[in-house]
Amino acid sequence: MAEFTWEARARSGEVRKGVMEADSVDAVNTKLRQQQLNPVKVKKKSSFAMPKFGAGVATKDLVTFTRLFATMIDAGLPLIQCLDILSNQQTNKNFAVVLKDIKNNVEQGATFSEALKRHPRVFDDLFTNLVHAGEVGGILDSIMSRLSVYLEKSQKLARQVRGAMVYPSVVIVIAMGVMAVMLIFVIPAFEGMFAEFGGGAQNLPALTRGLIAISKGFLTYLPFVVVSIIAGVVGVTYVNRQPRGKRFFHKTFLNLPVIGNVLRKIAVSRFTRTLGTLLQSGVPILDALEICARTSGNVVIESGIMAVRQSISEGKNMAEPLAATGVFPDMVVQMIAVGEQTGALDQMLNKIADFYEEETDVAVSALTSALEPILMVGVGGMVGVVLIGMYLPIFSLAGAIKGD
Repeated sequence: MAEFTWEARARSGEVRKGVMEADSVDAVNTKLRQQQLNPVKVKKKSSFAMPKFGAGVATKDLVTFTRLFATMIDAGLPLIQCLDILSNQQTNKNFAVVLKDIKNNVEQGATFSEALKRHPRVFDDLFTNLVHAGEVGGILDSIMSRLSVYLEKSQKLARQVRGAMVYPSVVIVIAMGVMAVMLIFVIPAFEGMFAEFGGGAQNLPALTRGLIAISKGFLTYLPFVVVSIIAGVVGVTYVNRQPRGKRFFHKTFLNLPVIGNVLRKIAVSRFTRTLGTLLQSGVPILDALEICARTSGNVVIESGIMAVRQSISEGKNMAEPLAATGVFPDMVVQMIAVGEQTGALDQMLNKIADFYEEETDVAVSALTSALEPILMVGVGGMVGVVLIGMYLPIFSLAGAIKGD
């Protein structure tokens, strides 16, 4: 099926526009007439024309939309009116276009979840499946409220992780820039000054000679270093796109000494929160596990969750295959087993998620606190070694002058 852009006139005279999937132009015209619309223009959408809807929609925009939409639905406003209000007051132009397209599709007879699925770059499987469950169960207002809470917690977790990574990344980049400036400009300038005072390089202290040699080597092989870095980045990117390479990197990240522990806690928190929200909203467990696997962000965890799904489809429980993944701690596995036995799995999963979100917060804060002094000592040590190496000959020269 192809996508067609259409323009039609309603009985009231209003001109409407939209996008529709169909086999041909005639099929689009037929569907429009069934919706009591008179087709004016129907054109096949080019595969390379306009960018897809959804580019530039931030998570905070989605969180705000979900919270406001839940409030409006709970207040009794009709679905189309909610979409109309939110699209008109949306400051993000890309998101406003998406919401207007969803509103048009709902007006044409599509369900809300079907209209959302047309924009997978904005509304993922988790979002659309929860909305579908709310439509089927007649509890869309409570589902949207639950979904807004889930998105807010996910955004908070992502913000914590990004915040923890920003500081060390900035410090490392600055340190590399400072060292590059010293190797390219500062050390050669001192070398020229030492040459003016006379005496060969053999008369300089060993540390100074070593730094000058490193600077000359850096300047000589700078193009090679740049090409090597670019080749390394391209190579790692290519390997990471391959299934076996991606699995190797993701497994390695989980087994790193300090960061791996934080990543495991994040994975447990995300899995339990997502699965608990889905089950609490009435999504079947097999569908819920498939969604959790696709949104896990780690192929090792994804394959483990899919193994759990296969086990449940065969009539077994969740705990044993979950323990076999090696990612989830024994406490989590035992609590999930208790939740299965008591029939309160969704509540147990949300309790685990609350606990591990707090654990993640503590772990990220501890990691940031530990990295700060290490990075400061490292950067200060590198700069200090260069300064000492450059000033040692000056101290020696000053001592010789005083002795004379």
